[in-house]
Amino acid sequence: MRILIATLLAAMSMGLAGCGRYAVRPDEKEYLADRIMQPDYDATESALDQHVLSNREGSAGGSGASGGGCGCN
Repeated sequence: MRILIATLLAAMSMGLAGCGRYAVRPDEKEYLADRIMQPDYDATESALDQHVLSNREGSAGGSGASGGGCGCN
């Protein structure tokens, strides 16, 4: 029974370790808004990734959004 309680306490302490312990300070937000943090900041690299993906998967396209912007799609 002691082992079960100790295991539960250890799991709870590990689970709560990341909750609210660290928040991004305002002076650190400039690094998060950096261009390198954007998923497609380099158009050439994105095109090469799509080329490799189409060769590997055997299909092309299907990336991006569709619809007219009304939210019904």
